[in-house]
Amino acid sequence: MLQDEPQKLWIPERDKFLKEFIRLEGRGEAALYQACQGLPGCLNEPVVRCRDCEGSQLYCQGCIVVQHTVMPLHHMEICTGSYFQRISLRDLGHRIQLGHPPGLQCCNPSLAFDDDFVVLEINSIHRVALNFCNCATAQTHDIQLLRARWYPATTTNPRTAATFRLLDHFQMYTFESKGSAFEYYQSLARLTDNTGTRQPKDRYESFLRMSRQHRHITSLLRAGRGHDPNGVLGTKEGELAVLCPACPQPGRNLPADWDNVPLHMKWLYGLFLAIDANFRLCRRNKSSEQADPSLSNGWAYFMEQSSFKEVLEASGTQKSSCASHNAVNLADTKNARGMAATGVGAIVCARHNLTRPSSVGDLQKGEKYVNMDYIFFSTLQHASTVDVLNISYDIACQWSKHLWTRMLHYPSRMHLRPDNKVLTFVVPKFHLPAHILSCQTKYSLNLIKGMARTDGEAVERGWSNINPIATSTREMGPGSRRDILDDHFGDLNWRKVCNLGPFLLRKLKEAIPEREQHILDLRDFEEAIPPASLSEWRIMIVEWETDRSRPNPFETNTSVTTQASVRLELSQLEGQQLTDGVDSSLHPEVSPSVLIAAGIDLESLQRRLAIDTANIGTHATDNQLSLLQQRTNALRRRIEQWVQIQTLYMPCSPDTPNTPEEAVHCIKLWLPSAVVNLGIACDVNLCQIEWKLRCAQAHDGLQELRQHLRLKRHLTGFKRDWIRGQRAHTRSRAVIDTVQLKIDSAATKYRTAWFALESLAINLSKLTWQIEFPKLDDADIRGMTEGQAGGEAETEGRRLVSVSWIWKQRHGAGEEELSEVMHVEWCKARARANRWAEEVVLLQEEMRRVVAYFDWHAMWWDKRAVSRADFAMPDNEALIAYASRQANIRRSMSNHCLSLCPAQIFLVIYSMTSDQPESLC
Repeated sequence: MLQDEPQKLWIPERDKFLKEFIRLEGRGEAALYQACQGLPGCLNEPVVRCRDCEGSQLYCQGCIVVQHTVMPLHHMEICTGSYFQRISLRDLGHRIQLGHPPGLQCCNPSLAFDDDFVVLEINSIHRVALNFCNCATAQTHDIQLLRARWYPATTTNPRTAATFRLLDHFQMYTFESKGSAFEYYQSLARLTDNTGTRQPKDRYESFLRMSRQHRHITSLLRAGRGHDPNGVLGTKEGELAVLCPACPQPGRNLPADWDNVPLHMKWLYGLFLAIDANFRLCRRNKSSEQADPSLSNGWAYFMEQSSFKEVLEASGTQKSSCASHNAVNLADTKNARGMAATGVGAIVCARHNLTRPSSVGDLQKGEKYVNMDYIFFSTLQHASTVDVLNISYDIACQWSKHLWTRMLHYPSRMHLRPDNKVLTFVVPKFHLPAHILSCQTKYSLNLIKGMARTDGEAVERGWSNINPIATSTREMGPGSRRDILDDHFGDLNWRKVCNLGPFLLRKLKEAIPEREQHILDLRDFEEAIPPASLSEWRIMIVEWETDRSRPNPFETNTSVTTQASVRLELSQLEGQQLTDGVDSSLHPEVSPSVLIAAGIDLESLQRRLAIDTANIGTHATDNQLSLLQQRTNALRRRIEQWVQIQTLYMPCSPDTPNTPEEAVHCIKLWLPSAVVNLGIACDVNLCQIEWKLRCAQAHDGLQELRQHLRLKRHLTGFKRDWIRGQRAHTRSRAVIDTVQLKIDSAATKYRTAWFALESLAINLSKLTWQIEFPKLDDADIRGMTEGQAGGEAETEGRRLVSVSWIWKQRHGAGEEELSEVMHVEWCKARARANRWAEEVVLLQEEMRRVVAYFDWHAMWWDKRAVSRADFAMPDNEALIAYASRQANIRRSMSNHCLSLCPAQIFLVIYSMTSDQPESLC
């Protein structure tokens, strides 16, 4: 319907709109009036109009000045006879009187300095005629401006001011767009004069100063410092920070007996912290602390600087013993030329991504331990009464070492007693695969009890919002930069606080079906495990969860054989032979092991090329055909080079030269397994080498097969439960088909290795090899809890699931002897179900905390309303009004959160939560 496309409807109306725009340049209907329609009885000629008022009515100069007594910053236009020319109220004779009600003049006015005052407003930069009150009871000039909602640029003889409306607008503009103050001021200048003929006076420096002071005063006001008898100087470190209502805060949002809950429920009141560094928020070496001090040194998110700098002097270095973490190893080699700060380190609550108080600090030379340590212990001063701490850091495996020893080098006020706290160090989920295998089980959020579904990556997501301001802050002085970043961190926190109710409810709705699905999957899995093995595994994992120094059930005790490890072993063996003076190589660059390994790689490339050739389609583009032909040519050249070297080691191989007409993926590579299969003798050393490589290839194939089967099961369940609509079904089906192709490829990889092993086994007298590598049939390729096709037996409504041998270690040794792989897989399935069950419980607790915190904060503001007795009546009334408004805001937020989730939903959730399977205990 055309009615639903307003853009198309508007296009034919452009001439009409253009005509009306032109009409606004003239007098319009006002030309019909000969006398001014302003004040009663006025007969003057109407020649002036206001561009900022509604309509385009003309008035005389006197009437329009009177009408704008309370609107002194509007733009006027005066009719010259042929067009309207811009003119200011100042030029029309308007004077602004401060210190008295609108319309009343002071009996003893005091002119502004040089009778030239500049006011910055949203619509432009204004020059106004301003009178200060100079009566006996008059306030100082800066106070008179503030009471007019104009912020003075200086406290003595102010010549410039900015309206509160402008400063609020600029602050919100920077929050949303991350635009710079220079861009905003240039916009004001162009609104004042966009021709360059009447440039306004430069008040950019004054604007920077006023906006910074305004942000600071606003943060003090919102933190209740104006209601504290100790005033501004009584502000404590971190007191201006916006706190997370969903995180545990004893005395504010936790039950009275929270510290007496059973040991197995302590995790519910744990604080999740995420640590990270950001090297985009750097600062050039400009200005100094003396020239540009911070207005709130340590009162919000940045730490107090003087103590921090004293600690930096005695910092040491420490190298990583895990994967080569640049954050550790390159801490002293980061390029810091011309930089006073190479970035910042920060700590946020890992579940809700709110920046913690006193949790941000500058990095001088990379991510040094001393920087991150000090930030960590600094912010923990605001959580000293929380007993359970879960700390996520991408290098936690290294940083946590000797942490308590390093703590002793810091001020005593920052010391913690680790004996009365439960600290768990973890690595964020996205970063964990970059660590060594032992770290991947020891520091995994998926495996450790009490972590729920926390991913630890919250701090990374927060950087994406703050990074755009880096281009502005890197050029600032130290104090200005910290104040601006503090303000932005505070706004991000407040936005998250306002959205916590819907955010937690959405996550809860997602977690409940996931929990039920994973519990059902675990039950199905356990039906295939002998009860004796299951009981033993439960005891083992419960012991590890109670005491993580016990053997880790998620770690395998056997080393995994891979093609890469076998190739390394063969290379080391050949190196040892060369050291002993034995050289079996017939080619200066290609040893026997390299030859066989290269042949197996060529086989893999042939299989992939065959699949791609079959799937190219009849309507392939020239570009697709070109790429395929290039791959074909490259593979043919590699095979020809390999065959030339093969004749040195295997002169007995059949002489079957390939022809250009033969498809490259069909060329037969006469590896030892293929040669002995024809009954032709082959060098035993070459056969041994291929045997080892084929065993590793079979292991790799099985590992890939298991991995892709797990992925397919997850995708299929997700499609069944969540995908709706033909378009979404088609896309999800395409993804599942892609995974199926990888399953087929892994199965082909294993079968290729299996047939090669079968050919080599007789020649090498390998009699029991099929125990480790059974033959792979199509019926064996299924998930761990999937039954055989057409062979599922039903009993009492439950399936009897036969576990495929691919999930077992000692294949062929009997159903009861389950593999270590299956043990680890059960532990992971149990962990997945537990984490989702914990997530549901924790989300309910967090929703309760949010409401409790808002209620507590409302009562806190109620008490603040009557906390000062040193104020006069008008000021005391304002104290009560502001505190009451803030209390009402918190109660409204509390009621909003309660309205999102009716009591009936909570009853359903609690009833579901209470029905936990035995394996989750």
